[in-house]
Amino acid sequence: MANTHYGRPAARANTNPSVKGLGKSSSLDMVEANEDDRLSKLPDDVLLNIVERLDIADAARTTILSTRWKQIPAVLSKIVIMAGSFEPKHKEWSKLTSDDIGRANTTVLEATRSILERRAGSLYPIHMLRIQFYLGDESILIGQTVANTMTTQKVASAEFTILTKVRKKCAKNDLLTYGKQFMSFFDACPNAFGGLVRLTLENLRLGESDFPKIFSMCKQLEFLSLYECDMGIQSFLEVEHPRLGELVIVCGRLERVDLKWAPKLTKLKFNVFRCKDDPFCLGYVPLLHTVSIINVAFTWHKMLKLSELLDKAAISNLSLDFKSEKIWVKPEGRRQLLPVFHKLRILNLINIAEECDLTWTMFLLDGAPNLKELHILVRNHLCEMITGKRRELPVVCKEKDKGLEWEPSTSDFKHHNLAGLSIYGRFHAVDKLVRFARNVVEAAVNLEDIRLYKSPVCVRCKHMLQEWTFEETSWLRYEFSKEIPSAVCIHFPSLGQVFSK
Repeated sequence: MANTHYGRPAARANTNPSVKGLGKSSSLDMVEANEDDRLSKLPDDVLLNIVERLDIADAARTTILSTRWKQIPAVLSKIVIMAGSFEPKHKEWSKLTSDDIGRANTTVLEATRSILERRAGSLYPIHMLRIQFYLGDESILIGQTVANTMTTQKVASAEFTILTKVRKKCAKNDLLTYGKQFMSFFDACPNAFGGLVRLTLENLRLGESDFPKIFSMCKQLEFLSLYECDMGIQSFLEVEHPRLGELVIVCGRLERVDLKWAPKLTKLKFNVFRCKDDPFCLGYVPLLHTVSIINVAFTWHKMLKLSELLDKAAISNLSLDFKSEKIWVKPEGRRQLLPVFHKLRILNLINIAEECDLTWTMFLLDGAPNLKELHILVRNHLCEMITGKRRELPVVCKEKDKGLEWEPSTSDFKHHNLAGLSIYGRFHAVDKLVRFARNVVEAAVNLEDIRLYKSPVCVRCKHMLQEWTFEETSWLRYEFSKEIPSAVCIHFPSLGQVFSK
């Protein structure tokens, strides 16, 4: 660095507001005379930038390097303390013992106290404080330490991710136990929860009055994620919050989520619902623009009408994930969909089973005249779909595209705004994909490019990730050229990365 001398840092303007004022007279400049490491001689803002990129355990260890490094925790603007950082590296989370979790939680508590209590009286704000820990005896002490920091210092964004010992397939008694344990923790640390901006919870069965209490206390909350959280089988969750901007609901036994009043809500994600009727109801959500719905449809699920489900919103980004099982949306006419889809710009149709015809998807194009991008993923994803003996259960739908009859609003409907069509798949049933692409090209009069991608993979099947071969692209170009006008270009981009939602 041009402005750094290897003896001590040269005077320079600070570009990091969290270290403003730490110049020559700062305690961070008190380098021991016998030191000769170059890192310690870096400018303050550069040194902080390096430390904030470290795992919190490594960041804490740097304090023993010198007097100057010892002061670093007091001025950190980003503090991330994760239970996973202290778990045994050789074990999966599903195989962790009670002792493993206890040790991880104890270490989280020690790290939280060490970092935050060392900041007592610090004038430097914390821009982000993120702590992940297990629900347990140490939870209250962690919460109280955070609450004390919020009382004495400026914390712009605080986040709790609260895990449970049993992470998947919790029994009813476990859900009830975790629910009572969480509310005891919540009641003991009101100041900590009152200052949270983001909160992630899992595996809680709460009382009817508990969620209203949580929403009332967490006044600063902007993000909330609930995994397997409910008030019992077929319970109803009402959401009223002035600042909540993003809500994620995963599984749980909720019969319906009623978004009665959420004036700042912009994003809603619903991942797997068990109810027979509409999973949510939209009340006052004037800013809602992004909706993602993921579900495995069983025989008891009804076909959802998007015009009714999204009645109170005019969204711009919609993702529907069918988990390679039955299609659970009902085709509708342009007149029904236009009030909901007149602002829709991006549409993702994910994990459509390979045996399904794609013609039904055209009803969405017909109902969204301003759509710009259409992305379709066609695959039988074995990591997610129902396989083996479970396939024969009576609740599993055998005909995955039954009931998808669709008639266009007019025999010659045209779409003038679609600019990009991307199709992801294994292309075994290439005739279906070609026929679908032809239908889109005939309707979308200004479409110039179609991009064909190989089927993406998740972290569990990443060994299957492949690139196009020359033989494959030549064959597909030939098949598509028989049906697609030459004015439309066919591209074969590299997927480039492992697909993860």
